[in-house]
Amino acid sequence: MELQDFFKVHPRAAIAFSGGVDSAYLLYAAGKYAKDVTAYYVHAAFQPAFELEDAKRLAADIGAKMKILEVDVLSDETVVANPPDRCYYCKRQIFGNILRAAAEDGYTLVLDGTNASDDAGDRPGMKALKELEVRSPLRECGLTKTRIRELSREAGLFTWNKPSYACLATRIPTETRITAGILQSTEAAETFLFGLGFTDFRIRYLDGHARLQVPEDQLEAVLHNRTQILGELKQYYKSVMLDLETRS
Repeated sequence: MELQDFFKVHPRAAIAFSGGVDSAYLLYAAGKYAKDVTAYYVHAAFQPAFELEDAKRLAADIGAKMKILEVDVLSDETVVANPPDRCYYCKRQIFGNILRAAAEDGYTLVLDGTNASDDAGDRPGMKALKELEVRSPLRECGLTKTRIRELSREAGLFTWNKPSYACLATRIPTETRITAGILQSTEAAETFLFGLGFTDFRIRYLDGHARLQVPEDQLEAVLHNRTQILGELKQYYKSVMLDLETRS
């Protein structure tokens, strides 16, 4: 099935929109092929500020309707406790809010940007989407991440080469309680590194310490900027460690 065919069958839909590569292309395609679509962006503590700005920019670029939902993910004690299946409970909360808002606006179908490259397996988040009957057209139509980037570039979407960016909670080890303070420190530290030109990196939280993971070709830049990085990150962490295994 092609996306065009999917939207012929489902001409009205709500789209869970993150501002990332996949949901951006899905929103673009929906605007092109569907009759009535609204994007719902969940603004929560797990998303850095730049994601919201990217989402606003993309929606404006393609003329899509977008609603911002404020959700307090830290109000859920199970999410805060950070069990191995935290993503399940978080997705239930986030998509539960999207489903309610969409229903109030008259939508009976909610879509997300899961693609054909994503390994469903036993992933907790995928389980939540299935239970909530959220559809994933990109996955259903066999569109891989690589193909979505190609199509996004052809469509002129600025997100076509945007690096993948998992939510801030993924920086915190399982069973370590998630706090607003840790999330804010992570966002501030990663924003600083973005400002130095680093890309596709992560700053992992380890009992008050930072473990910096960067692609291999950026290791030299870390050492070159060592003094600046230490000066900034030690405002938030007891120490800063460099992971030599790097990010592939």
